[in-house]
Amino acid sequence: MWDTTCRNWFRHFKNNDFKLEDKECSGALKKFEDEKLEELLDENRCQTLTELGKTLQVDESTVSKRLKVLGKIQKQGHWVPYELKPRDVERRFPMCELLLQQQKRKIFLHRIVTADGKWIHYNNPKHRKS
Repeated sequence: MWDTTCRNWFRHFKNNDFKLEDKECSGALKKFEDEKLEELLDENRCQTLTELGKTLQVDESTVSKRLKVLGKIQKQGHWVPYELKPRDVERRFPMCELLLQQQKRKIFLHRIVTADGKWIHYNNPKHRKS
């Protein structure tokens, strides 16, 4: 791999091509706008990377990188924002308070689960002779 890369650069320099920027290749991946990706997620948050890549005609890794930049992660099959919005925090706060109050009200003995146990005696009539 390194040998091929060195030969290519040597050929460029020999032909008086001293530009160090990469040239556009015919097989280069298609670029897309983040707005298109966000529109697709607004339509259906349950799409997989493969489905999004096919729709946008790009590689899955490209979609994954763009989603990471947009701050989206997949939770239980849905693409959701990594950071909670203030209204989401406000909605969750009362529920957390309610759960804490409920935990303090119940005493320790209410959380113990008990059950009747039965002993089963197994009698094996076939004995091995020694």
